Amino acid sequence: MLQVSKSEFEQLPLRVHQFLAGVPLHDAWAVDLPSPRSGITLDEFLRAANEQPFTLSPVVRGLLELRFFIGRLFAWDRPRPSLQAAPTFTDRLTDADRARSLMPAGAREGPFQVVYRFENEKLVELINRTVHAAALTALVETANNYRLYFAVYVRSVGRFTPFYMAAINPFRKLIVYPSLLRSVRANWDGTMVARGTWGREP
Repeated sequence: MLQVSKSEFEQLPLRVHQFLAGVPLHDAWAVDLPSPRSGITLDEFLRAANEQPFTLSPVVRGLLELRFFIGRLFAWDRPRPSLQAAPTFTDRLTDADRARSLMPAGAREGPFQVVYRFENEKLVELINRTVHAAALTALVETANNYRLYFAVYVRSVGRFTPFYMAAINPFRKLIVYPSLLRSVRANWDGTMVARGTWGREP
C-alpha cells in the first residue's frame, strides 16, 4: 500500500474527477491486489466482502472511538445550524448519475452517506462541524493485477477545518490508512482470490 501522486490519480478514468471539480483532493492511496481472473468489479468485491472491504484493527478502532468521544465532548459531529441547509455533494448528481448508481443517493453507512456507487467507483460524504469530506473507493484492472484506490477530498466548513486536518493527518497517514489498506488486501485474498476462476458471476 502506498500514497499515490495527485497526477497519477487524476489520470484514472473516473467520474469523480469531473464530479468533484473544485473540491480539493487531500490525498490518495492505493493497494495492489493479485488477479485471480479478469473482469472483477468493485461492486462484486464489495458484495463478496459483505459490504465491508475495510476491517478495523484494534488500534484503528481505538483511535476512532477516541475521536468520537472528543467529538461528543465538543459537539463536533452535531450539524451546525448554518450547515443544515448547506449543499451536499449529492446535489451535483445528474439524472445519468442517478440512473447509473447501484445505490440511492443519501443512503446511510455509519457516519457517512452514499453519494453514488457505480460498478467500479463508490463515493461517500461526511458533513459536520469540522469538515465536509468525501471518500472515494475505486477499483482499476491493470495488465497484471488490480489496484484499489482510496482518495479523500476535503472542503472547508470554517476556520477550524485546516487545524483539525493538520491534527489528525499524522494518525491518518501513519496508522489508519495503511491499516485499512492492509485489511483490503486480506479481504480480497479471502474472497476474490479464494474464489479464483470459479467465482465468475454469470
